[in-house]
Amino acid sequence: MNDSVARLRTHERNIERYETLLKSKLSEVELRFLEQRLSEERLAIAVLQFMSPGNSSKESAGPNPPRHT
Repeated sequence: MNDSVARLRTHERNIERYETLLKSKLSEVELRFLEQRLSEERLAIAVLQFMSPGNSSKESAGPNPPRHT
């Protein structure tokens, strides 16, 4: 569990750093790169939160199977 907390903190710090960089003068390429990295970091956080042992939404995640009437 400590490993997951450390990973979350790392991703959060990366997001803060990228958001700070977005406020500076950037080229179009740099802007796209930072936006992509932000998306990847946010996805990584979402995956870690989903995979956490206390997540009760695991059972309800995913599409519902079709019902036959």
